[in-house]
Amino acid sequence: MNSPIELAMLIPLLAAGVRLATPLLYSALGGIISERSGVTNIGLEGMMIMGTFGAYVGSHLTGSAWGGALGGMLAGALTALLFAVMAIFFRADQVVLGTGVNILALGLTAFIYRAMYKAGISQFVTGFKAWNVPLLSDIPVIGPIFFRQIPLVYLVYVLIAVVAFILYRTTWGLKLRSVGELPRAADTAGISVARVRLMAVTASGALAGIGGAFLSVGEISAFTEGLVAGRGFIALAAVIFGRWDPLRAAGACLLFGTADALQYRMQALKVPISYEFLLMFPYVLTLLAFILFVHRSKPPAALGKPYPEKQS
Repeated sequence: MNSPIELAMLIPLLAAGVRLATPLLYSALGGIISERSGVTNIGLEGMMIMGTFGAYVGSHLTGSAWGGALGGMLAGALTALLFAVMAIFFRADQVVLGTGVNILALGLTAFIYRAMYKAGISQFVTGFKAWNVPLLSDIPVIGPIFFRQIPLVYLVYVLIAVVAFILYRTTWGLKLRSVGELPRAADTAGISVARVRLMAVTASGALAGIGGAFLSVGEISAFTEGLVAGRGFIALAAVIFGRWDPLRAAGACLLFGTADALQYRMQALKVPISYEFLLMFPYVLTLLAFILFVHRSKPPAALGKPYPEKQS
């Protein structure tokens, strides 16, 4: 893979893979934070959906792509807060609750968007533009792949390191991991399990919301129904595939993003395969990875188990 022609074909594919992996990675980082605290977050899909719509509304109101990203983050965080209150304080079944959040987000955003569309509000909003990082974008091969993207891609590079640092190098990260592994011991040590989990789930929704915002104001500068298209579930698979570790999850998201980019490239090249089968490729890869590696992944010991902490 050294000829100029081969590199010219490979570089755009990998650059597209990085771009398509970004919304998955935002959501996966959120999933790691939530599940490390012991809360199974099946609702990542719904939080991403709310993020796409929140970003559309935010960009429409402010006329700014960054305003859209903030709107997506807030929409995801508020959705996660609702999920967290029901899961932590009312000890609702987390899988059923997450499924309900996904259905609610899908129906609510479609209903409001159709009402806005009938009112004559434009489908298109201000979105992010690609920004080449000075010097770094000129590095052969690496530059075009990683440093000729939109700003939200560069932000996720930073967040991978930040989340890893918080998890493994800070007191709050230690508290987070302790309530996900041994909540009784954490409670005995004076750590509020409910408070830590509430913060973790809300943060996970904020990150998933930015992932959704990437799709609406980062990719198409618009909102359409079905825009998330199961990416929240792929992000959840990346969390498991990456063993609840930010760096490993980043690798898993890059794999799935590249697979998605490959199927688009195969469609563009008019490969004699039905496009329905090509669209299935990233999801089939996700399913295979889940089947092959789920038994090797050891989740946090208290994952999915409500903790009956006294609320005082």
